[in-house]
Amino acid sequence: MKKILIVTLLLITFISGSNGENILKDDFTNVNEWTYIADNVMGGISDGGVEFNLVDSNVYALLSGHVSTENNGGFIQIRRELKNIDLSKAKSIRVYARGNNEKYYIFLRTTGTILPWQYYSHEFTVNEEYNEFIMPIKDFKKSGMLLANQINPKKITSVGIVAYGRDHYAELYVKELEFLE
Repeated sequence: MKKILIVTLLLITFISGSNGENILKDDFTNVNEWTYIADNVMGGISDGGVEFNLVDSNVYALLSGHVSTENNGGFIQIRRELKNIDLSKAKSIRVYARGNNEKYYIFLRTTGTILPWQYYSHEFTVNEEYNEFIMPIKDFKKSGMLLANQINPKKITSVGIVAYGRDHYAELYVKELEFLE
């Protein structure tokens, strides 16, 4: 009986921990924490915006617009500052999103990304149905050789949801973004 109890407790611990414990969950109910940014801050001509909409008591962010690589541009994004949040135990990011069958990115900035064009990124491709995307922080790719190879989660300062890198129309609906243990 004691062995069964121990095995059961271990299984419960393993199963409940497999999805990771939530460190930070953003469901876009506080829209003031998110800022829209486009490449026009550096001379680009991409044009878009963000809308926060309420449907069936759930808020979602809609990032949409035309991404253009003209004039050295090529992005639209929404970004949230995370400087006062302890993410030291974060192992992955989970996003619930849908859209127009395009590739999008999560960008992370850290205390080591000093220049405006430095970031770490992870891509995901959406379809017309909401899907869960889990992105291990260790799999984020650095944008340049001057950055550390791996992200120290304790040093994350912001997260961005980004349409980037090629001429296209962006239409990305995001219900939640979470940092998980």
